Amino acid sequence: MTFKELNIINPILDALNDEGYEKPSPIQEQSIPILLKGKDLLGCAQTGTGKTAAFAIPILQKLYNNRQRNQGGRKIKALIVTPTRELAIQISDSFTKYGKYTGLRNTVVFGGVKQGSQTNELRKGVDILVATPGRLLDLIGQGLISLKHIEYSVLDEADHMLDMGFIHDIKRIIALLPHQRQSLFFSATMPPDIVKLSKQILGNPEKVTISPEKPTADRVEQSLYYVIKKAKARLLIHIIEEGDFYSVLVFSRTKYGADKIVKVLNRAKIKAEAIHGNKSQGARQRALSNFKEGKTQVLVATDIAARGIDVSGLSLVVNYDLPSVPETYVHRIGRTGRASASGIAISFCQPDERAFLKDIQKLISKKIDVIEDHPFVDEIDDSPAKQTRPPRQNRSKKKSGSADQRSSSRTSDGSSNKRNDKKSEGANRSKSKIGNRRAKAVKKY
Repeated sequence: MTFKELNIINPILDALNDEGYEKPSPIQEQSIPILLKGKDLLGCAQTGTGKTAAFAIPILQKLYNNRQRNQGGRKIKALIVTPTRELAIQISDSFTKYGKYTGLRNTVVFGGVKQGSQTNELRKGVDILVATPGRLLDLIGQGLISLKHIEYSVLDEADHMLDMGFIHDIKRIIALLPHQRQSLFFSATMPPDIVKLSKQILGNPEKVTISPEKPTADRVEQSLYYVIKKAKARLLIHIIEEGDFYSVLVFSRTKYGADKIVKVLNRAKIKAEAIHGNKSQGARQRALSNFKEGKTQVLVATDIAARGIDVSGLSLVVNYDLPSVPETYVHRIGRTGRASASGIAISFCQPDERAFLKDIQKLISKKIDVIEDHPFVDEIDDSPAKQTRPPRQNRSKKKSGSADQRSSSRTSDGSSNKRNDKKSEGANRSKSKIGNRRAKAVKKY
């Protein structure tokens, strides 16, 4: 099926052609006809399935077709609410791309920056508004935004709205919307709280559930390193240098941890920047732009700040800290397995994170391959990787040569080079494995 067969109007078809869009994704193919008929929609789809275009295209088309009825000063007719600044900006950019031949105007409002430039755009008049909950309610309270003319409302990434504590803000926004409107509700997961919220927003919606042809966990090549906390930074540097990865997204559990990782990488002459909630909006946008343009090799992010990061050809995702919520792991590694693409994801697991690993492997229904030979494996005595090997005394018996010959490997001061030899061997094996994965990644992209 093509977009033309979905009865998309020429101004939007021309824009889609400019962007290189040839065929709709499954969620676009199923959702667009429903939305063009004016029905409410409950969509369950993960990141990377193309859902932004699934709701942006029909909204643009309906607003364009109704433009004669909407003569006069521009009023906000479509509202898209999303949890993070990065995702809001990304959605606004998508509306701009798809609607560039329609004459429709959109803008985005979010917190963390001064409101002057945003309110200036609002005063010029816009048809479509993309917003984060806090700044939206703030501007409504100031009388700078009215929702009484809204005809189309979209709540995107609803599950993360709840995770971030926006439930009360969302309910306040819903109460301000006109009763007669078309409502769209998208979420990657559908736990009971999300289902309950969807019933408050939607009337009698059509439902679309999209699972990629191959689950994220199958599309992405995954591997696991058992490593103690203090060796994680050195292992990360080793992997980046030996694998020659050109764009690496690293996930940290905390903002402080993200900044610390950046300092260590920069000291190792690896260009890195952090993106998290304590950074100003300008700093976050510069870091993201530098990463997308290849000026920065490594972007270190917390989970919330990573919402909206969409980098084509991302070569590697690293879970520096394993997430405590297993679904978060799938979202993370999906950053390098966009839509039907493949990718590479590496996870570090320290002793107190093994419960998290167990939950993750249960969710994805597979065991993650363990890299047993790496330069820092001997720094953790109880790693499962080491436990699968024969006891050290047994292994020593298998080595060729007498005890006297083996003792000749000691240094002049009597210390043994055994650990150094093993580290060197582990580094070479790790380098070989990383190189093989790197070769695969180059072929894939």
